[in-house]
Order: sequence, then structure tokens, then C-alpha cells
Amino acid sequence: MGFFTDLFARPRPKEELRYRAALAVLSSMSNADRADIGVKPADFPRIAHEMAER
Repeated sequence: MGFFTDLFARPRPKEELRYRAALAVLSSMSNADRADIGVKPADFPRIAHEMAER
């Protein structure tokens, strides 16, 4: 359910640029890097949202 909330919720304006940057960083990681830290592509929106809040 949280996935749909992140998918359809509008990001806060001040966080939008940081959110997009975080998604770009996560998307640019290699498969080996993702495996090392245990991140799957389905987790990208949640992790990017957490990174943008910091």
C-alpha cells in the first residue's frame, strides 16, 4: 500500500529536486552495488523519498 501512496502522492516542492536526484543515483548503481547493500529496484521510490527528507 505504501508503494501506491508514493506513486500517486505529489512530492513536496522543496523535496522534488532532491527526490529526483536520489532516484537518479539509485538508478545509476550497478547490479553488484545493489546486491551489496540489498536494495531492489522496487524499493527505489521509498528509499529516494527517505533520502530526500534528510
